[in-house]
Amino acid sequence: MIASETAIFYDFKGLQCPLPVLKTRKKLQDLQAGTVIRIETTDPLSPLDIAHFCQSEGHTLLEQQSEGRIFHFLIQKG
Repeated sequence: MIASETAIFYDFKGLQCPLPVLKTRKKLQDLQAGTVIRIETTDPLSPLDIAHFCQSEGHTLLEQQSEGRIFHFLIQKG
């Protein structure tokens, strides 16, 4: 697996649905296929929303973790 330390990091904490997904989509738009990003959110709907977004858009959700109220996602652009 690709180390999260090499991923491009985006902090979306404090944003509410649907902004974390919309901003993730915008960030991935300009990246090459295979690029890995790491995002952090505090929106409680993020785990469901990000997983659905990745599945429907053809991206790979490499990792999903939570640490208290902070959600961490590692996504590879499809």
